[in-house]
Amino acid sequence: MSEKKPDNNIVLENVHLNLNTSAGQINILRGISLKIKSGESVAVIGPSGGGKTTLIMAIAGLEKISSGSLKVAGVETSDLGEDDLAVSRRENFGIVFQDFHLIPTMTALENVAIPLELAGESSNTAFSVSRAQLQSVGLGHRFDHYPSQLSGGEQQRVAIARAYASNPGILLADEPTGNLDGETGAKIMDLLFELHRENGTTMVLISHDTELADRCGRTITLADGKIKE
Repeated sequence: MSEKKPDNNIVLENVHLNLNTSAGQINILRGISLKIKSGESVAVIGPSGGGKTTLIMAIAGLEKISSGSLKVAGVETSDLGEDDLAVSRRENFGIVFQDFHLIPTMTALENVAIPLELAGESSNTAFSVSRAQLQSVGLGHRFDHYPSQLSGGEQQRVAIARAYASNPGILLADEPTGNLDGETGAKIMDLLFELHRENGTTMVLISHDTELADRCGRTITLADGKIKE
C-alpha cells in the first residue's frame, strides 16, 4: 500500500457546473470558491437541490465542471481525462453514500476487498486489509454475512470500512446517516469522527442535521449553487 500523500487540500476557484437539458441550461454550481485544508473536517449544509451532492461529485471527479479550477492534492483535476480521474479517486478518496452501495451477492469481506483487488492488490493483501478494516468498525464477526443479513447500521459500517481500506487522504460522506434511525446514525457518526481523528483524514460531510454539522471544524451553507456567508 502506498503512503498517504501529505497534501490532501481541496481547492476550488470560481467553479461553475452547468447541465444542458431539453428545457435549457441548468446552472447547478455558480462560482464556488473554497479551500479545505489537509486534515480539516467540513460540513456542507443547505436546502435540497442547492448543489451539495453535485459539489461532492465534482470534487471526486464524478461530475465534470464547466469552468473554473478544481485542485485535489495539488493536482488540477479539471484537466484530467476519465482514466486519470479514476486514478485520482483511487489514490485520494474514500466515499460513503447514504444508500451504502454494497454488492448484494458479495459478503461483507468481499465488498471491502473488491476495490483493492481492482486497484491491483493481491487477493491475500486485499483480504488481509479488509479483515482489519471490518474489525476496526466492529464487524469482525460479520466477515461472511451478505448485505441482506446485516442491519442498516452494519451495512453502513461495511461501507465505511470499504472507504477507509485504501488509506485515503480524503473522505467524502454524502448524508451517511440519512437512511438510519437516530440512535444508529449517532453511532455511525461517532465512528466516522473517530476514524477521521485517528487517520488525519480530510473529511467533507453533507448533512441536513445541524447538530451533526456542528461537530465538524467548519460549516459551509450551499444554496442555489452558491456558498452563503
